[in-house]
Amino acid sequence: MSVTVRVPAKVNVQLAVGAARPDGFHDLANVFLAVGLYDEVTVTPAEELRITCEGPDAHEVPLDRTNLAARAAIALAARRGIEPNVHIHIAKDIPVAGGMAGGSADGAGALLACNTLWGTAASRAELLAICAELGSDVPFSLAGGAALGIGRGEQLTALDVGGTFHWVFAMAGRGLSTPAVFREFDRLAEGREIPEPVASAELLEALAKGDADALGAAVSNDLQPAALSLFPELADTLDAGRGAGALAALVSGSGPTTAFLARDSESAEKVAAALRASGTCRAVRTAEGPVAGATVV
Repeated sequence: MSVTVRVPAKVNVQLAVGAARPDGFHDLANVFLAVGLYDEVTVTPAEELRITCEGPDAHEVPLDRTNLAARAAIALAARRGIEPNVHIHIAKDIPVAGGMAGGSADGAGALLACNTLWGTAASRAELLAICAELGSDVPFSLAGGAALGIGRGEQLTALDVGGTFHWVFAMAGRGLSTPAVFREFDRLAEGREIPEPVASAELLEALAKGDADALGAAVSNDLQPAALSLFPELADTLDAGRGAGALAALVSGSGPTTAFLARDSESAEKVAAALRASGTCRAVRTAEGPVAGATVV
């Protein structure tokens, strides 16, 4: 018997970042939108815990116990007093180290898959608590849809969305380390007051109304200057998307994937074609959101 879970990528339509806390983390106001690029995580009983991976950039995915999928299996098994003896196979389609929560998606997917396979009957609240222990983005990968994340981003409030939003994602030629981007954020912030992170009322209203133009005017990412400082070529990709008519162009999360909001599917294809022709990125994908979170298939 095996269990497969499909789990989506995310884009941050707002990422407000506070000053560094004593524990090294930052308080966030993080507005997540789940989008239709998916990893599939399959778990099968095995003699010991092992991980395999296929798909774009699979060679960059760790196949040891540092992988969030492995950590998810270990965490659930420890709570139930059992051994995490499963083969976890990850079929990657979410960019690796791209700021779209691919690793977090795999953690959430493995957790739901193991809970189903083992019949451990963990509640939604317990699964979300384990997700929060694993990482800041993991709870949203489980939940999907749209949500505001506060604290480190792991404390979620679901948001209403009044329509479908069309996105284009440009994959960069190399990755960016999330910790490195936060360190650069701290360096750039030295000597100035960092305001408390709060969600934009205009942005939440745009989501609720399904208004792409209003959302395009309201998106923001406080990590973007740090990502551009470490990876200046991303500015060329952002310019190419804007020039093709994107309503908004921003770095997704900590990057280096860049995200472009389009008015409709036809506009999204036009932006995608321009980005492919620009020579400023490795690959281009289109996706819609919001979509459901981790789901057994």
